[in-house]
Amino acid sequence: MELGSALHFLDNKSILVTGAAGFLAKIFVEKILRVQPNVKKFYLLLRAADHKSAIHRLHNEIIGKDLFKVLKEKCGKNFSLFISEKITLIPGDISHEDLGIKDCTLVQEMLNEVDVVVNLAATTNFDERYDVALGLNTFGAKFVANFAKKCVKLKVLVHVSTAYVSGEKTGLILENSYRMGETLNGVSGLDINFEKKIIEQKLNELRLLGASDKDITQAMKDLGIQRARFYGWPNTYVFTKAMGEMLVGEFKANMATIILRPTIITSTFKEPFPGWAEGVRTIDSLAIGYAKGKLTFFLGDVDSVVDLIPADMVVNAIIIAMVAHASNQPSETIYQVGSSMRNPVKYHNLQDFGYRYFSKKPWINKDGKAVIVGKIRVMDSMASFHRYMAIRYLLPLKGLEFANTAFCHFFQGVCSDLNRKISFVTRLIDIYRPYLFFDAIFDDINTEKLQMSARSSLAENDMFYFDPKCINWDDYFMNTHIPGIVKYIFK
Repeated sequence: MELGSALHFLDNKSILVTGAAGFLAKIFVEKILRVQPNVKKFYLLLRAADHKSAIHRLHNEIIGKDLFKVLKEKCGKNFSLFISEKITLIPGDISHEDLGIKDCTLVQEMLNEVDVVVNLAATTNFDERYDVALGLNTFGAKFVANFAKKCVKLKVLVHVSTAYVSGEKTGLILENSYRMGETLNGVSGLDINFEKKIIEQKLNELRLLGASDKDITQAMKDLGIQRARFYGWPNTYVFTKAMGEMLVGEFKANMATIILRPTIITSTFKEPFPGWAEGVRTIDSLAIGYAKGKLTFFLGDVDSVVDLIPADMVVNAIIIAMVAHASNQPSETIYQVGSSMRNPVKYHNLQDFGYRYFSKKPWINKDGKAVIVGKIRVMDSMASFHRYMAIRYLLPLKGLEFANTAFCHFFQGVCSDLNRKISFVTRLIDIYRPYLFFDAIFDDINTEKLQMSARSSLAENDMFYFDPKCINWDDYFMNTHIPGIVKYIFK
């Protein structure tokens, strides 16, 4: 495919971005505004009660971030005027028809003007309430596709999913689509509308019983995990994202459609500057837990590949995929964007990076003392984890419960606190277990073809880099990623 110029494609285009306050969305918007200031308009959909609330979110959660400092320097005193000209805020919610936009005049303007729709709205919480996740990740995908179909100038719809819709498959994971009702374990009967009815029935039952908000939240979380595992997915997040992909496939009609599946997204590799990060991701929480001396063991296969990809590379892949498929021709192309196929890194590499970094630059605790880190214990099976929990926590808990009974519940508070901690850790491990023992590689043949086209025919190939082979993981972690998360996430 001949790509030509990405900057020419973006010139005078109007782009609708959902989930505009999210990590990837901000990087996407910043990149285009910085490299192609002649983009016509960004319609940014934000979950907000009204326009005033949306403006507050824009300034506090988007342009107020350090991410935009390069663009601010480039624009100088004209930054505010530039933003006001290029960005139209849309208070809305993708879990409703017409994206929950109440202003009918604005809806009509968007339907007449929008050239590209990029759906980045999602809840990424693995243990999310099922009703929330189904509304955003599943039906939200349908409502965005339906809205895009009505945009008279639309050239391409981009739906950002996750590579982990594959669940616990092993081996080589292909860039294949999911058919409506397809399941990972072969259990038949998956009906997305019926899943919605199950939620409604459960909520009605709970309300009739007078359940508290806390109990309803927990019941909805449990229901999500239960329904996901019934059909072969490990958690609510990837289950609802997989169903979202099914609905995009079902409702895309004659649109040129891209489903982009990133793996684990990390801090920026180069732009707008190296190491910008936001939000706590699994590997980052492990790194900081280790730095603070709170992570004393690692559960998982240290020789397994952990598939990571910097956020700016994901954004560049989105932009180039847009350019490649903006043909007004009916299509659906899936791109898995990661590193496990071309430039794999393993868990034991991450352990080594963490040890070397925090040995040289130790974490300073609240008392002003440096935390000395060492090699941590590795548990390579769930059996070893359960043995550890039994000896380290469950046996002492039994003893404490006996003493509590003997001393007229004097230790009740301590018992309850320890019980809560054990339950929390056990649930956390249960949810993340598939990723700690993940044994698969994500095929990226479509992404590689896109990469080859960019190398051969994209005028600005260096500007829109997304080849994971160029990453030196040692240099990236030691000089970019770990310093970035220490600075931006755990200040």
